[in-house]
Amino acid sequence: RPHHTFELALATGDPAMSWVELPPVPPVWGMVQASHYVDLMVLGQRDPEDALTADVPRDFVESVVMESGKPALVIPHSGRFDNVGRNVLIAWRPSRECARAVEAALPLLQRASRVHVLSWGEESFGPAETTFGLARSLRWRGIECTAHRYPSEPEELGELLLSAATTQSSDLLVMGAYGHHRVRELLLGSTTRTILRAMTLPVLLAR
Repeated sequence: RPHHTFELALATGDPAMSWVELPPVPPVWGMVQASHYVDLMVLGQRDPEDALTADVPRDFVESVVMESGKPALVIPHSGRFDNVGRNVLIAWRPSRECARAVEAALPLLQRASRVHVLSWGEESFGPAETTFGLARSLRWRGIECTAHRYPSEPEELGELLLSAATTQSSDLLVMGAYGHHRVRELLLGSTTRTILRAMTLPVLLAR
């Protein structure tokens, strides 16, 4: 299936594309090594009912995102997504992870018809600086956005983001990926974990 999709894309897209198969190594390690030569990874959400992914670790996407240091566009295993990036929702907080995610999404944001920015919590750098500072930064790049600010971060932020994406009819969620490693165990932020497990739209993540 993946190679057939690649052949279709090659027939109608960029002839400079090439198909590369990873050697028989642990999947996460192999993908992380391959990521060193690209600007953006495109990963599929693991489908636990798909026999073709039986050998893929349950935390494959999470591990690759955390270990590679490269942004990733993650596509849900269910649904069809012909148009990605026309109506974008950005989950924003003033952090390295979010800043890297927005930077990686800039080519898509510059072509988007609508961009919404959602953020929560107290401002840290003056009146409306963290939220509307991002809006100003995007405007410098020719990107107009609608900013939504809430006074406190909800406990179930992942569910709220997915609900907001549905309300806004978003076709792409841009957010930072949070987590760290401890004794080989991947500890992922609860919001990131919720999004990756219950995602209903493509998500662009950066660590």
